[in-house]
Amino acid sequence: MSQLQISNKLKTNTSLAKPFLKWAGGKTQLLEQFEKLYPKELKLGKINKYFEIFLGGGAVFFNIIQKYSVDKVFLNDINQDLILAYKVIKNNPDDLIEFLSELQQNYHQSDPEQREKIFYNIRQNYNAKRIDFNYSDLSQCSIERVSWLIFINKTCFNGLYRTNKKGEFNVPFGRYKKPKICDDSNLVKVSRLLQDVMLISGNYNSFDNLIDSNSFIYIDPPYRPINKTSSFTSYAKSGFSDRHQIELSQYYRHLSQDYEAKVMLSNSNPHNTDLEDNFFHDLYGDYKINEVFASRMVNSDASKRGKITELVITNY
Repeated sequence: MSQLQISNKLKTNTSLAKPFLKWAGGKTQLLEQFEKLYPKELKLGKINKYFEIFLGGGAVFFNIIQKYSVDKVFLNDINQDLILAYKVIKNNPDDLIEFLSELQQNYHQSDPEQREKIFYNIRQNYNAKRIDFNYSDLSQCSIERVSWLIFINKTCFNGLYRTNKKGEFNVPFGRYKKPKICDDSNLVKVSRLLQDVMLISGNYNSFDNLIDSNSFIYIDPPYRPINKTSSFTSYAKSGFSDRHQIELSQYYRHLSQDYEAKVMLSNSNPHNTDLEDNFFHDLYGDYKINEVFASRMVNSDASKRGKITELVITNY
């Protein structure tokens, strides 16, 4: 079944596939606003290729592939464990569901003290086996590793993916009563959507030679922090500095001028905390800078969660 056929089939299903991981900076809450900012060519069926080069939780991908018709989809993220998860769900959904079902049953039957021990044991194994792990081979070890990733994402504090400078997952235990660790129905739907999708883990310019004027690229990099405590850039151990943001703006210009592709980019709005900080307005002054309203949901301090604006920059 082709990607287009899958997309059309799922449009008739009221229960659509959704992100299978909770991810810092996830875009599910912004989709209604984003749809107003998509290029008209996408809505008219004139976009042949869709690219996401900082995939993360994939909310925009799931939205676009199930509402609009595109011929080819290309997804990338520098996080190897994240892309491994997408590949395992694409190729081995049944085996993954079996692993997750067992984890869920064991976890739900355990008392709070046992649950905490299970969590830290799995987190320790997940981190320890990261070293020298073969990400190119979809083996039983890969399926087990992805089940661990989903497990700790569903059971850790605030459902947050965060690593330390060594690349180790370091979010503590979350005391949820009955977290849904195995969402088998959604995993099957996600698997179907991914069948004709190209998945790679590399730099954001990895698909450069495949982009043309009939392409739509969504760019969702690690956000520039709006204060000293808001940074989620540790989702990949390399971080993402102002220098990287500047380099990305140059790549944005390259996509716009050399390929005439349709490009949409998200980032934080410095004006939330400093009206004189024109970092992105200076970088993207030649393009359309839109603002959308967002809630900062992933924050350990509940008093710091609230409505802010984010930037969505388009070249059309």
